[in-house]
Amino acid sequence: MHQKILRLATWLRHGAEAIAAAMLAVMFISFLVTVLFRYVLNWPAGWASELSTVMWVWLVLFGAAFIPRERDEIRFDIFYSNVRPSIRRVMTVFFSIGIVGLFLVSLPAVYDYVTFMKVQRTSYLRIRYDLLYSIYVVFALAIVIRYSWIGIRAALGHDPMATSDADDETQRG
Repeated sequence: MHQKILRLATWLRHGAEAIAAAMLAVMFISFLVTVLFRYVLNWPAGWASELSTVMWVWLVLFGAAFIPRERDEIRFDIFYSNVRPSIRRVMTVFFSIGIVGLFLVSLPAVYDYVTFMKVQRTSYLRIRYDLLYSIYVVFALAIVIRYSWIGIRAALGHDPMATSDADDETQRG
């Protein structure tokens, strides 16, 4: 059962990386189209520039929500890596509680704002802003789930600096 969960996690991670790579490719191609249309053909290319911006927003938030592993997180290593594992676990629990709390407190207002933005559309592609920024709600929920998991594991004795089984499986897969 544990192996199946690890394989599923690896498959989901690779799928998220493939989606992020596709978004990056669309962003890059639309950037090239913008340059070609504007400077070579002297045609307006607002739609391509807008598509590039939309892909950037989605790439950053989708990537931050689903791709980083726990060991990829940025920490104050001067303090964090120079303390005993038990203190590191306590620090991780407190930071996780803080991050989860902040995102949960902000989530209702974020949801209200994103759903309110259905009244506006982007200039060229006419994408409703609620659809465009819905990725932030997904990002916030993913952060809440991730840091809840990190905090629970630290509370149960997992050293956050140790490589996890899922990370090992991802490296092998």
